[in-house]
Amino acid sequence: MSAQKLLRAYGDREGDGMVQMSFTLAILPGDRAREAAKRFAESHGLKSPLVVAMEQASPEHTYFVVYGHSVHAVDVAAIHVEELGPHEMDRDEIEAAAVELGRKVVVVGACTGSDAHTVGIDAVINYKGFKGDKGLESYKCFDAHNLGAQVENEELARRARALGADAILVSQVITQRDCHKENARAFVELLERECWRDKVVLLLGGPRIDNKLARELGFDAGFGPGTVPSQVAAYVMRNVVERHLRQAPRADER
Repeated sequence: MSAQKLLRAYGDREGDGMVQMSFTLAILPGDRAREAAKRFAESHGLKSPLVVAMEQASPEHTYFVVYGHSVHAVDVAAIHVEELGPHEMDRDEIEAAAVELGRKVVVVGACTGSDAHTVGIDAVINYKGFKGDKGLESYKCFDAHNLGAQVENEELARRARALGADAILVSQVITQRDCHKENARAFVELLERECWRDKVVLLLGGPRIDNKLARELGFDAGFGPGTVPSQVAAYVMRNVVERHLRQAPRADER
């Protein structure tokens, strides 16, 4: 067993547990409201809370910011997550990796179901990219297709198969009643029924997505907030090339 490694919040000095929390209560500003905010913060484990901001947010509500000592810590030695593994590659390395295939890597992406928010899939696929990191359309080694928003699972599967997709990117932003999980899982099940799930690299992305959830839903990997296109490009290229090499016949089998 690994030894505990407790982490506490850092405020003025290492491990002092100082945190800041903000919230809105249905009470108007005043001494009574300030005391209510302090007690609310104490109920969340803050010691000696200090109300540093109290501003009326509506005719009936006040917004508070409170600073105080948190009694909580997290043992990072007990945290086990499925890492994506090494995926850092620069543009030249990504382009060079495609030489193993002798062709472009076909990537098809869409925001599926009733979800109409394309900001994520656009950031990864479109030429402009995100944070100065250009999208897959800017790479010579990718044949990237952004199908846009509100694409039904059946349509995405049909288009991806017709285009000969090596990788499919599914973006899910809307999360009410866990619809992102249901829709994503349904897409994996659709590919399994059609017997070609294992022929593509399948990625899931969105603000509530992480690698653990994506794997649980049947995807190869998940990409959450802050993902830049080059991270997706590197993951796709590595995995497509690895699949190609595994499937290629050995010299003694030719």
